[in-house]
Amino acid sequence: MSGEGWLETLQWGVGWTSAVAMMFGGVVPYIPQYLDIKKTENTEGFSLYVCLVLLVANTLRILFWFGHWFELPLLFQSIIMNIAMVMIIALCVSIRKRGQLVHGKEHVFTEFDYDYFWEWTDVQSYVEFMLTFSTMGCVLMYIFLDSPLFVETTGFVSVLTEALLAVPQFYRNFISKSTYGMSRKMVFMWLLGDTFKTVYFWLRSSPFQFFVCGCLQISIDIAVLGQCVVYRKKNSHLIN
Repeated sequence: MSGEGWLETLQWGVGWTSAVAMMFGGVVPYIPQYLDIKKTENTEGFSLYVCLVLLVANTLRILFWFGHWFELPLLFQSIIMNIAMVMIIALCVSIRKRGQLVHGKEHVFTEFDYDYFWEWTDVQSYVEFMLTFSTMGCVLMYIFLDSPLFVETTGFVSVLTEALLAVPQFYRNFISKSTYGMSRKMVFMWLLGDTFKTVYFWLRSSPFQFFVCGCLQISIDIAVLGQCVVYRKKNSHLIN
């Protein structure tokens, strides 16, 4: 094989490797947290609002793709991430139910009780909320598909929401003044993954808002890791 042929093969291999890493790399950080929750049967250290942020962000990204096509690995990443978030929610809801000695009142999405938003007691309610959100988004995207302003705004809101992913976890840590129950491996892999993703956006000339919000996401990841240092005195039993 000629030198030019080897170069083309190498480029093809690197491209496919990057694509696969982009599709599945996003869910890797949540594997340690999922295993920690399953092992300890303790959900207190993990904020379910992280799942909400990711579900909303990735659903918006999927809708954005219909108005502004981008690379398929990013689309598949969003689909895979949504599936992973539903799995984590199902685990947390199951553990919370088992942890209740006396079953209190059930709280479901169809009650439309703002006080218990995203604190429902069954998985079906979370699925119903996302189906409602997705349906409304599909209708709006269909109506305004020819509006560049609407389409690009959807893309920006998607990546901005994802950039704020770690904010619920940061807030929970700040209120409790501890990172107990939060997997540091998860946050460290957030940082690695977001760095890789941001570089990928830059090199592949993805929509500019993807790159800008990727940089913001890296900054928030670093802030959460900083909490592990600031609150280290309260983390003697931290789950690793």
